[in-house]
Amino acid sequence: MNSEFREKGFTLIELIIVITLIGILVGLGLPQFKNATKRAREAALKENLFTLRKLINQYLVDKGNYPQSLQTLVDEEYLYRIPDDPMTKSTDTWVEIPQVMTMEEMAAGTMPGIMDVQSGSDGISTKGTAYNTW
Repeated sequence: MNSEFREKGFTLIELIIVITLIGILVGLGLPQFKNATKRAREAALKENLFTLRKLINQYLVDKGNYPQSLQTLVDEEYLYRIPDDPMTKSTDTWVEIPQVMTMEEMAAGTMPGIMDVQSGSDGISTKGTAYNTW
């Protein structure tokens, strides 16, 4: 056959090679994408914990006692709303750590407030630590 009459296009081998290369690139990129989203949620968790702890301490300075709950921070306009825990995607899973009370405070009938907050997630971070220990 004369090469002038040969149809233009890709051969089957060329198409298989291109599809294989695309598959390899997707296979290499997908784990990186999954890790990037996990790292972004971890960064959001760190920021939320920093903000909540800062506001708990600010409440203590302003009022002389710890807030009764995270909802107290919302009710008294320290927060617009309780942020979501990025790991559990819920506002209800924050673990409120109660303050340590002295015998005098307990005898006086003082209600314990929260002095810290942690994530309610039982997951493990990319660095190998549990989210609920941050």
